[in-house]
Formats: sequence, C-alpha cells, structure tokens
Amino acid sequence: MPKFKLFAGRKGKADQAKNNQFVKLGREIYVQARRGGTNPEANYGLKSAIASARAIQMPADNIERAIKKAAGGADSVDYEDVLYEGYGPGGVAVMVKCLTDNRNRTAADVRSTFGKRGGNLGESGCVAYMFDQKGLLVIARDEDVSVDEDSFMMEALEAGAEDVVSGADSFEVLTAPEEFEKVKNNLESAGYTFETAGVRWLPQNTVAVEGENAEKLLKMMEAFDDNDDVQDVYHNFEISDDEMSRLG
Repeated sequence: MPKFKLFAGRKGKADQAKNNQFVKLGREIYVQARRGGTNPEANYGLKSAIASARAIQMPADNIERAIKKAAGGADSVDYEDVLYEGYGPGGVAVMVKCLTDNRNRTAADVRSTFGKRGGNLGESGCVAYMFDQKGLLVIARDEDVSVDEDSFMMEALEAGAEDVVSGADSFEVLTAPEEFEKVKNNLESAGYTFETAGVRWLPQNTVAVEGENAEKLLKMMEAFDDNDDVQDVYHNFEISDDEMSRLG
C-alpha cells in the first residue's frame, strides 16, 4: 500500500478551503442526523462527522445548527450519496464522492469539471478497481509528545489495524472498513487523537505527474473543492514537492 497523502490546497487558498469544508461537513452532519438520529452516542455516522468538524475547528454553533435543522424536519432536504468515476489529465484515476439533492445538477457539474481540465467522466466501475476501500486514521507526530514508533505500531496492530505507515510528520493507520470504528475507539481510549479519520478509497499504486498535467490536476481538485455537492475526491496521482514549488 503506497503512502497516502491528502490533497493540500494551493498557497493562498487555505481560508477558502476551510470555509468549503465547513459547508461540506455541515451537510454531512445534517444528513447523518437525519438518517440515524440526533444523538451522536447512538449514531456513529453523526459522531464521526462531528469529530471531523471539530478537527478543523468548525464553530460549535455551526454543528448545533446542522443538528437542529435535521431534528426540525419542516424544511428537510433529502440528499443521496453518489460516487462518480473518471480520468484526469495523463489518464490518472479520479473518484468523486458527492452528497446531492439534485443528481442531474451534480452530474452535469462533475462532468463539466472533468472536461474543462483535460479529463473525462467515465462509467461506474471504470477506475474503482484501482482503489481499495480502507479505514484511515492519521496521527500527527507531536514534537512535545514522544511516541515510540515500534510500541505504537504494536499497539495499533493489537487494536485491530491492518497496517501502520510511518512518515516524517505522521503515522497512518489502515484498517478494514468494517474494523474502522473498533480500531478508532481502541486508539482513542489509549489517548490518541486524529488529524484525519474516515473510510476512504486509497489507490493501490500512484502515478507521478508534472508540468501541464500537474497544473490541470491541481485546478481540477480546486474546482471540486469549490463545489458544495462534492464531499471528497480520491485519486492516484502524486506531485513532487519540487514540482509543487515550481507551480506555486
């Protein structure tokens, strides 16, 4: 399994990216509360969405407002999960996870985003075989807290993890999707907190891109990030630090 790197927005986009995430997570909290009830202790999907929101410092008022809206029911909106698959510049694989109340609108927007940036929307299943669905828990290496790497890896594996990937600034814990909640709870009970926690599609292999293809792919990722219907994007490309610096 290759080292997984979350897509980072380009320089100068941080504030906008955070606002976009607030909107997306507000929708996720609303949907989970509508589907499974407003008590996070009895609704794991809601509990996970709230944890993700708190991890990016989403205001508590935003979280409470989304839950109250779901509980109210008067002006409820029905969202459905849709996963689109396609190809980016250079033939890289891209999967776009959406929550939408209008499938036609979202499909048109996703198709347009692919097409305007040198890619194309494909049929269901066209790239999914290049990914594995895994639980992913990212734990930051904290300079103020010493973590023995060998001990942590053993602890994570005993908690039920499939693998632990050690990086310069984080540990990435991989689980089977059905084991994700158990592993997360076990590690939280041991005192660990997570930068990222969720079930995601991870690429089996990655493709290095540069030049025009890299620039188009970054613009594609930004366009998807700006679309409120898009909850997450999974891909199999990598861009080197040197190339990212060159692109600015």
